[in-house]
Amino acid sequence: MANIKSAKKRVKVIETKTLRNKMIKSSLKTAIKKTDAEGVDKEAAVRAAIKKVDQACAKGILHKNAAARKKSQLARKLNG
Repeated sequence: MANIKSAKKRVKVIETKTLRNKMIKSSLKTAIKKTDAEGVDKEAAVRAAIKKVDQACAKGILHKNAAARKKSQLARKLNG
């Protein structure tokens, strides 16, 4: 465990940011899974998932190329 005050603060900040990142990743995965669900409006589900991908990319959780790849896969799933 850290002894210095600033190091203790960094530990707290990192825990907070890790929790936020996990929350966003989890909601992103859920939104992507909902695009495959039965009895769901596909277009609305894909639109919501793409929004989540963009938000994760904006917050630095996904790399921009990974986000573009996921959006492309979702679009292909919708149109295919």
